[in-house]
Amino acid sequence: MRTNRLDPAATYLSAVRNLGILAHVDAGKTTVTERILFATGAVHKRGEVHDGTTVTDFDPQERDRGITIFAAAVSCDWDGHRVNLIDTPGHVDFADEVERSLRVLDGAVAVFDAVAGVEPQSESVWRQADRHGVPRIAFVNKLDRAGADLDTAVASIRERLGAVPLVVQLPIGREDGFTGVVDLVRMRTLVWHDDLCTAGPVGPALLDEARRRRRLLEETVAELHPDALEEFCAASELAEDTLERALRELTLSGDAVVVLCGSAYRNRGIEPLLDAVVAYLPSPADMPPVRGMGEGEGEGQERAPDPAEPFAALAFKVNATARGRLTCLRIYSGTLRKGDSVRDAASGRIERIARILRVQAGRHEEREEAMAGDIVAVAGLKAARPGTTLCAPDAPVLLEPPSVADPVVSVAVEAGRGTDPERLSAALARLAEEDPSLVVRTDPETGQTVLSGLGELHLEVAVEKIRRDQGVAVNVGRPRVSYRETVLRGVSGLVYRHVKQDGGAGQFAQVVLDVEPMREGGFEFRSTVVGGRVPQEYARAVEAGCRDALAEGPLGGHPVTGLRVTLTDGATHSKDSSEPAFRAAGRFALREALRTSVMGLLEPVAEVTVTVPEDGVGGVLGDLAARRGQVSASTAGAGSAVITATVPLAELFGYASRLRGRTQGRGTFSTRPAPLAPVPAAVADALLAR
Repeated sequence: MRTNRLDPAATYLSAVRNLGILAHVDAGKTTVTERILFATGAVHKRGEVHDGTTVTDFDPQERDRGITIFAAAVSCDWDGHRVNLIDTPGHVDFADEVERSLRVLDGAVAVFDAVAGVEPQSESVWRQADRHGVPRIAFVNKLDRAGADLDTAVASIRERLGAVPLVVQLPIGREDGFTGVVDLVRMRTLVWHDDLCTAGPVGPALLDEARRRRRLLEETVAELHPDALEEFCAASELAEDTLERALRELTLSGDAVVVLCGSAYRNRGIEPLLDAVVAYLPSPADMPPVRGMGEGEGEGQERAPDPAEPFAALAFKVNATARGRLTCLRIYSGTLRKGDSVRDAASGRIERIARILRVQAGRHEEREEAMAGDIVAVAGLKAARPGTTLCAPDAPVLLEPPSVADPVVSVAVEAGRGTDPERLSAALARLAEEDPSLVVRTDPETGQTVLSGLGELHLEVAVEKIRRDQGVAVNVGRPRVSYRETVLRGVSGLVYRHVKQDGGAGQFAQVVLDVEPMREGGFEFRSTVVGGRVPQEYARAVEAGCRDALAEGPLGGHPVTGLRVTLTDGATHSKDSSEPAFRAAGRFALREALRTSVMGLLEPVAEVTVTVPEDGVGGVLGDLAARRGQVSASTAGAGSAVITATVPLAELFGYASRLRGRTQGRGTFSTRPAPLAPVPAAVADALLAR
């Protein structure tokens, strides 16, 4: 017997939208989010970035700096749909926050400045969304500004991003006179007066232009969509239903991007943007099943977006709050209830869910359960990290974690006056736990604690977070570079006699050493003594003593490398010779040999691969030359160039900020260690004179 009853789970899934707000810094992302919350009734007073009253920029540093630093999740309801929003950072230093958010989102709204068009970081986040296959719609913001032009902004989307823009609105008025839009899909006007939107027919003054743009929209859609093409050829126009269906399908496939416009600050254009989110962006029900990865019992298994499936979720953010440790999850399948036990798929650890929270940025609302398609925070997890898969204990599956960018900037940190170093270590560990793009390590040679991240602002924010949240005093400085000393011209036949007599048994050892450079680096010891003049056990002691001497060279006390030491002769005493005596002799003999040899300074270098727009190549090459960089390769293509160079590590401090400044934020670089290189004489003299 057939029934017309709707499946409640399917209805719920189709009524959810999980989306991110993406943009370059200062394009109006956070203001768009605030106006969405206001329009949906989630808040009753509009927050302003410049007043520090926004919901999503709730961290004190965000309010002080006026920028989004941490991705913040909020929820609201619109037209019978649940909209889960993540307001992502726009600054390049926090691109990893965007990466983790995009990994768990189904769709996105890309916000562009109507004056600037596509800016460097909006291009970067667009490429990130491309990698994750996240469908997008575009919102051209700030149409009320002087110099705002929708057509110019759309042209930059087409040229800079390689996207096919489908403009579905025509602005009414320009710059300060912007009052509303013409909806080209329904052929009506939407005009705002004191936050109230009024719909009406298209007036005579705008009708011809609206018809022209509607025709252009239909032609573009027909070129991309087979069903629309068939109807367009038959009727020379597209019905409203056909156009809407085609716009949705083109958005979901990524073949085109729907473009809307408005002014979020003046609360104009937000309602149709929400309508477009509901109409064109996917729901969890539209997403394919997630597939398990890795090796093990969950490999290759699929989890469909169904509350009845076994539970599977991905942790994408961890926060230490006043209410405890909160882990933000995207639930892909199954249902999670308060008190449930879940399994960490990687470690096999079983943990219990103490609370489930609906996140409203800095505020939380407790819930008894959450199901497939939800984005929630949970309390009670002790070991989960961003990228951790949580699943039902009896149905393991491991989901692909978000990628983590390699750090490019480092600073040395130490406990300030009156601060226990253990407290700083604990604070740094917690910081790295919350943000995987921060790496904490101890340099084995300098003993410094080094904090590495994606940019100088990234590190500045991290250090300030330790000071504010943990109450730990931190001193920050430039990391020390580990130089090496090497032998350029050695000595032969150096005789050293070690004699020590202070009552009782004495010490006696005599060694003859040859010291020569070793081009391949490192240290090598050998003995050519014959006739038993230095027994084998004493030769091993001489080698140990020589290795002791390598710890400090004669130039500046740096470790010594790149030499070969040969023990050619020696003498012993029947009573006073011993392994400690020969070890001491080896140590003092090599120190004297190094003082006699011609020594040079070596420095660590990195192979740097820089990707820049073609118009920025000259400035980048000049900057690399100023940093003593040696360019080894340069290739160009598709509007960008890739430059490979070896650069001294000491000269790379601050390079990330300089590169972004020279390329308007569009340049990127990566590094990998390269063999040590000689320090030029003039530079070495300056270093040793310090």
